[in-house]
Amino acid sequence: MFRTKLCPFEPVTPGPAAPQRPPSRDTARASRRTTHRQSNTNPALIGLTIDRHPQLTMSMGNMECFPIVPPVLASGLFRDRTLVRWGIIGCGDVTEVKSGPGFQLANGSALVAVMRRDATRAADYAKRHGVPRWYDSADALIADPEVDAVYIATPPDAHLACALKVAAAGKPAYVEKPMARHTAECDAMVRAFAAARLPLFVAYYRRRLPRFLLVKELLEQAAIGRVTGVRYLQVEPFHRKDAGWRIDATVAGGGHFLDVGSHTLDLMDFFFGPLRDVAGTAANFASDYTPEDTVAMSFRTEEGIPGAATWNFAAGVHRDNFCITGTEGQIEFPVFDAGPVAIETAAGIRTLACEHPPHVAQPLIQTIVDDLLGRGVCPSTGETARRTSRVMDDVLHDYYGGREDAFWTRPETWPGRRK
Repeated sequence: MFRTKLCPFEPVTPGPAAPQRPPSRDTARASRRTTHRQSNTNPALIGLTIDRHPQLTMSMGNMECFPIVPPVLASGLFRDRTLVRWGIIGCGDVTEVKSGPGFQLANGSALVAVMRRDATRAADYAKRHGVPRWYDSADALIADPEVDAVYIATPPDAHLACALKVAAAGKPAYVEKPMARHTAECDAMVRAFAAARLPLFVAYYRRRLPRFLLVKELLEQAAIGRVTGVRYLQVEPFHRKDAGWRIDATVAGGGHFLDVGSHTLDLMDFFFGPLRDVAGTAANFASDYTPEDTVAMSFRTEEGIPGAATWNFAAGVHRDNFCITGTEGQIEFPVFDAGPVAIETAAGIRTLACEHPPHVAQPLIQTIVDDLLGRGVCPSTGETARRTSRVMDDVLHDYYGGREDAFWTRPETWPGRRK
């Protein structure tokens, strides 16, 4: 493993250490304004590390690398092995380039089986990707004795059922994001894998992409002093396209906010820890579907830093901007677009380009393999992903008239639904 050294900023003079803040008062308000706290340590917060292997190519700009040893222990479920054999449930579009090849290219990993309900498509995927076996039944893939771990790449409505079957079979799972349609389903998954003493991972792969590791390193080095504000804006003309199941609350648990907004919220958790004092509002102003198309939220970080974020999926323009402001400067970068990290201080503006690898999920997949083999730690788990789902539920609470129940079965009761 390697630690990046930010050559353009050397020496980096750390800003003054932030004073310890007392815990905030429990306001005991409605669930949409909830403190999100977890007792578990987030292994992602150990610093900037990038797994290096021959198949992964990434440009880190003017950056020097040197080895470090992560101080957090891995699960080591397969500590006595050298290979994790994977099976994929739901070999659809997301597995073609983003994730599927990563299981074949990661060190200590092999993709041995895939499943799709359409047998013809399952066989075609296996043939094109060189996978030895294919199934048209999830139960058959899970029961395959040569499948050690299962990647659940179905739409969200099937995540819980598949995950419970994987846990019952005594195997670890890697679940696509968002983890589930709402927090209650996340909780059921976390409980099942905890009871089976098995690890559960979730595909928030941006936690291991170079751009966001660089941002985290800059924050840890206090390159902009003490952080004083966080804001994010995403604006998209998504009301003009057919997004299929992604805008069907029965399948997705909401609209584009759950699909793409979850990535940004997970990054906030990665950078700053669990969000608290979350409040939000949502509406549907211009889209021909029932879930929300605009969302606005406010929050505080674990250290009390105020933040705000807005998503507008019914706009005629496109914007994607994450901005972190500090006492000595500002960091700006896109979450989805290709683009550099820009750091503005009194010395001027510097930009650092960090290209994504060809298969964007591969770096996170490598951490999962390393975690299972006892040689590293995965930063995206059921516990961290559950926090993101909790935040989304709080923000969307009023739109759906609560999200604790199977709200997708009662759309006629949603207060926010456009009449």
